[in-house]
Amino acid sequence: MYENPELRRLFTTYSNTKAPGRHSIADHLSELSLEEHRDDVLIVATGTDVAIYPGGGARPQVRGFRVNIPGFTELTAVSHFGPAIASIVAIKERGHDELWRRDAEALLEDTRRVREANSTAMWRDDLGVAAFRGREEAIAAMTDYACAIAERYLVRSLADPAYASGATLRVDLLDGDGPTGERPDLPVSCNKIMIATFSLYALDFTHGLIAWLAELDIDWSRTLFAIAGRQGRPTGGTTKSTTNMVRIIDVVSHGRLASERMFVAPHLPVFATPQGDDLDEVIALEEPIRWQLARVMSSAELAPLMYDGYPAFVEPPLYGPDLAPDATTVTEMPRIRAADDWQTMFTRLRLSLEDPRQLLASGVTDFVAAQLAGNGNDPSAIVVPGLDGEPYPPLPRR
Repeated sequence: MYENPELRRLFTTYSNTKAPGRHSIADHLSELSLEEHRDDVLIVATGTDVAIYPGGGARPQVRGFRVNIPGFTELTAVSHFGPAIASIVAIKERGHDELWRRDAEALLEDTRRVREANSTAMWRDDLGVAAFRGREEAIAAMTDYACAIAERYLVRSLADPAYASGATLRVDLLDGDGPTGERPDLPVSCNKIMIATFSLYALDFTHGLIAWLAELDIDWSRTLFAIAGRQGRPTGGTTKSTTNMVRIIDVVSHGRLASERMFVAPHLPVFATPQGDDLDEVIALEEPIRWQLARVMSSAELAPLMYDGYPAFVEPPLYGPDLAPDATTVTEMPRIRAADDWQTMFTRLRLSLEDPRQLLASGVTDFVAAQLAGNGNDPSAIVVPGLDGEPYPPLPRR
């Protein structure tokens, strides 16, 4: 491909991102931005961990928030009953009789195994999650009940394939009589169980995060926050309003972290979860991450200099409008207003599945974070939707 050498040189004089050195005009401005923010605290969230770089070359700290923390797999396993059984129904409705039956039988066997293994002692002693203290018996009761209603639906479907349908899935498992309805044989719907598991995950993660940040005494006015790499499914969490991490950081900072200092950056380099005390990879990525953020910030700084007097950019809100009673569609996450705002929470469950931009587990995490932030980070002082106050009766074993 032909390139005019003079115009090519002019092009690279301003911006030459492929050059090993930082010798272009744009690089020079970015270097100044990098130095201005080098001592700022930098918080980086990957898909599984959060790293805090104190600035000034100090050693970072890292903690997990997904997959590699006690209780995550166990809670997620319970929350999967809804989409797992829905997937089996969807396979059946496509006419794949052998496949749906095989999957249903496998899920039924695993469900029965979990029901045998589940106990208060397992949640209290084996997992020992500090944020769950005092709720372990309720969590065990919820887990047993979730297994029982899933088993009931699977057994009936295998015995009578005509029973398994979208209608029975919703009425006899997921929703019962609706967000506020009650049925004697389904005192708690599977939708509430999904909300409870997401809430418990958020309780553990946010409780630890708030305590960690309080220990570090972070100056939020001099902090940068970046979400690096892929978050969940490949289309999810690519904007501030579609990732629960931004909403959580906004909550735990009490709104003191300015929006222009928060970045969703899927193309930033990502470190693997550290093994033991080995932070070499985390440390090595601090400079590249700070450099990329400096390039973004220095570019944004040109706007008011070049276009003073024109309308300025304002960040879109992190939440959509409140859910109206007669709403039939939503485009963004509505804010949860109370621990019994089931219509909004269940709408969020649907939105998280249907909107490719959303993260699948973001239905209630910000609400739990807001409760903790407003109650001195005391897990016992908040309401866990779907768990606290819900009747989880023991159901007979089959």
